[in-house]
Amino acid sequence: MLRLMLNEALWSKLKVAMFAVGIYESDHLQMVVEGILWRLRSGAPWRDLPAEFGSWQTVYNQFNRWSKAGHWQKIFVIIRGEADNEWNFMDGTYIKVHQHAAGARKDSNQAIGISRGGNTTKVHMLCDAHGNPLAFELTGGNVHDVVMAENLIEVATADVLIADKGYDSEETRQQARAKGIQPVIPRKINSTKPNPEFDKFLYRHRHLVENLFAKLKHFRALATRYDKLARNYAAVVVIACMLIWLKI
Repeated sequence: MLRLMLNEALWSKLKVAMFAVGIYESDHLQMVVEGILWRLRSGAPWRDLPAEFGSWQTVYNQFNRWSKAGHWQKIFVIIRGEADNEWNFMDGTYIKVHQHAAGARKDSNQAIGISRGGNTTKVHMLCDAHGNPLAFELTGGNVHDVVMAENLIEVATADVLIADKGYDSEETRQQARAKGIQPVIPRKINSTKPNPEFDKFLYRHRHLVENLFAKLKHFRALATRYDKLARNYAAVVVIACMLIWLKI
């Protein structure tokens, strides 16, 4: 018997959000979605999808079509509850890229870069005061965290922004201050500059964003990247984020 991820209550909430973005109801819609979630959880190739979900090509084509149309991101915005923006956390995590993710056009940016661990993708994440995902960016693993800080701060609405010393940059601090956000970022060990805004008590809560990454990496198709296209891997990440909010 298949292990499904959506009970009646969760499917009802998700179905309303899917209809709101223009996805039409069909007799097989729930099993198509369950097939997508099964692959997310297991990390198996699409061709190995159990027959109970229907044709693997149909399930993949729907996933790819909704990804291309940006539907998953829109569903996430609808599903996402009211965020606690007293604090926001910002951090990045490396994702190993499987050899099956190779093969996209060489001249296209698919958010894959060579870093210490070989081919990797980096997920740059912004989360709320409870460690729930708000927004993310994908880059190659060779891109430093601070490079993507600007994009994440642009969508931050917190009173306080907490990040590790990888974001120790005056430009990052200035951008946060310009939005009325207090940056709580430690100085690098060799820095002699003062850091009056740093709050040790608040910084102790930074583990919440690490906890979020741990939750997300329970999904094997996220913990290892198998998707050739960056937009499809972004869909994998956003579906996992959506499930965290859906179960709150």
